[in-house]
Amino acid sequence: MYTITKARQLADKIFLMDVKAPRVAKNCYPGQFIIAKIDEYGERIPLTICDYNREEGIITIVFQVVGASTEKMSYMKEGDAFRDFTGPLGMPSELVNEDISELKNKKILFVAGGVGVAPVYPQVKWLKENGVDADVIVGAKTKDLIILEDEMKAVSGNLYITTDDGSYCRKGMVTDVIKALVNEEHKTYDVCIAIGPMIMMKFVALLTKELGIKTIVSLNPIMVDGTGMCGACRVSVGGEVKFACVDGPEFDGHLVNFDEAMKRQQMYKTEEGRAMLKLKEGATHHGGCGQCGGN
Repeated sequence: MYTITKARQLADKIFLMDVKAPRVAKNCYPGQFIIAKIDEYGERIPLTICDYNREEGIITIVFQVVGASTEKMSYMKEGDAFRDFTGPLGMPSELVNEDISELKNKKILFVAGGVGVAPVYPQVKWLKENGVDADVIVGAKTKDLIILEDEMKAVSGNLYITTDDGSYCRKGMVTDVIKALVNEEHKTYDVCIAIGPMIMMKFVALLTKELGIKTIVSLNPIMVDGTGMCGACRVSVGGEVKFACVDGPEFDGHLVNFDEAMKRQQMYKTEEGRAMLKLKEGATHHGGCGQCGGN
C-alpha cells in the first residue's frame, strides 16, 4: 500500500497529493509518470510526476477530476492509501540527458496549459537546481484555475501568466504571449517545451514552426493504460506509429499529427469508435484494452 501523506485541493476539480513511494522516488526523473490504482478493482490511472523527494521517498501528483475514478480519488485524504502506485514509467525529459554546460547556453521556454503546469514544474525545477534559468508561460481559462503559481515563480527565470478571460495578469492565449515575447520583446529561444491540452499544444507547435523554434510536446493527455498495451495513445510522429506511454511521452511537436491524435482520442471513447480503429489500423492496432477484440 502507498500512503497519502498530504492531500489538498488546488482549484476547482484539481487536486494535489504527496504519496509515500520510495522506489519510485529513488528512480524517477522529470517527464516520467506513474500509474495509480485505488483498490483491487479500480481503474489504472496514468498521472505525471509533479515533484519528488528522494530522501523522504515522496512522489507528488496533481490530477483533475474527469471521470468516476478521479472523482473517487478526490475523496481520498491524508492517511488513505493506493493499492498500486507503479513507476517510474515513460521516458525522462530529454533535457536531463543533455550536457549541463550546453544547457546553460540555451534559451529555453516552457508553455504550460491548465494542469500541464504539473509536468512542467519538475523540469523547470530540475533546470534551476542545475543552474539553468528558463522562461515559463502559464495559461488557464480563469484566475481560479491557475495552480502552483508560487512554486513556479521560485524556480523559473521569468514567469508569464495569461488567462482566457483576462481575470488575472494578461488576457489571451499562450500563443499570444509567445508572439509578444518574440516580436515585441525581441526574445529568442532555442527550444520550447509545451505541455497541456492537445489543442493548445497543436497551436503552439504551429506557431513555433513559423518562428523557427524547436518544440517538444508531452502527449500525456491521450494515455489510458499507460503501458503500451491498450493502444489508446497511438500517435503518428513524422509518419511513424508511436505510443506515447512507452515511446514518449515527449515528441517533436513539429512532427506530431495532432488532428489524427485528437480524432483518435474521441473515437476510442466509444465501442463503435474502437471497432472502427481496429478495422482501419489492421495489424498495427494493439487492442490490448480488451474492449475491441484485440490481443
